[in-house]
Amino acid sequence: MARETGAVCKKCRREGVKLMLKGARCAGEHCAMNRRAFAPGMHGMKRGKLTEYGIHLREKQKVKTFYGVLETQFRKYYRMAEVAKGNTGKVLMSILERRLDNVVYRLGFAYSRAQARQLVAHGHILVNGNRVDIPSYLVRTGDVISVKNRKTSLEAVKLAVLENRNEVPDFLAKSDNEVPSGTVLRLPEADDVAVPVDARGESVPFQPQLIVELCSK
Repeated sequence: MARETGAVCKKCRREGVKLMLKGARCAGEHCAMNRRAFAPGMHGMKRGKLTEYGIHLREKQKVKTFYGVLETQFRKYYRMAEVAKGNTGKVLMSILERRLDNVVYRLGFAYSRAQARQLVAHGHILVNGNRVDIPSYLVRTGDVISVKNRKTSLEAVKLAVLENRNEVPDFLAKSDNEVPSGTVLRLPEADDVAVPVDARGESVPFQPQLIVELCSK
């Protein structure tokens, strides 16, 4: 499975928003954005205004980084959204929200999407009672996502379940049983997407239309 490596906090600083790549740390006082809310690199503080192309590109990179998706897979999702009914940008965000690693994170079973990907890849997560170890698996309405009922799996999510204070979105229903689980009530919509914030704590919603304008050229 291909994955990006390197300094995570630099990615948030590059995009100018907190993408919650380190979970609770991003919301605390130790977040790098609180100390250096400018782009990384020796010229980070001096960079001028972005061009129109730069604005579109940064929006795409922001969404890719937020969900932990590489370029090839992102293009695949865009093609799926392009041929689907409805607004292409909104459909694209809905597809990204349906990723199993994202759903595991939104249910509070992990501190971050990166940890959620690891849980799925290591076989700790079940979908409708069956092991699914593909983080990019797209959930459907009625799917039941649960943690495998074994000691190692339950311990892997125990602290996250107890300490995670993220609000569960409306398209999911979480069950507070001994074995953590959740149900997909409906397909997610663009309004269900978590909104990142900047260093001042102000919301910075995604603009999927900019991505559509870039990818459609």
